Amino acid sequence: MTPFKTIKPSTLGRDAFVAAFADIYEHSPWVAERAYDRGVDASLDDVEALHRRMADALLDANHDEQLALINAHPDLAGKAAIRGELTASSTSEQAGAGIHECSAEEFARFTELNDAYKARFGFPFIKAVKGSNRHQILAAFEERIHNTPEQEFATALAEINKIALFRLQAL
Repeated sequence: MTPFKTIKPSTLGRDAFVAAFADIYEHSPWVAERAYDRGVDASLDDVEALHRRMADALLDANHDEQLALINAHPDLAGKAAIRGELTASSTSEQAGAGIHECSAEEFARFTELNDAYKARFGFPFIKAVKGSNRHQILAAFEERIHNTPEQEFATALAEINKIALFRLQAL
């Protein structure tokens, strides 16, 4: 059990809870809303317990809602990152993986893979990049692009849940 360092979810009303956790899932406050609506008690003051609750809300959502959340994620080393348009969490996560240190050739490879991946699957490549470097991310990209659409959809949701856990652990 890991308590939150800066927040105690069980003490928050719905609006404050949603505000505090709205961007744990990229631009998708509905996940926090549904987690709260399932009932809040002291058990959710544990990072892992709140993560399970939020992950369940995502996995219980319909396909269109899940796809919208996947599409809310930015491309890794994409145009939004270059223009500085990412959320603070996404910026920090990509910087932590050294993506901002890519050579021109690596940025070109990211762009090529982002485009090919989206053409094949209809959504952006999602990877929880914490603990990875840009070379590992490119290798994962090159491996996963050969998966089936169903495999990649499930993998994207699993990676989003990993990202959410990392974000919750930072609170």
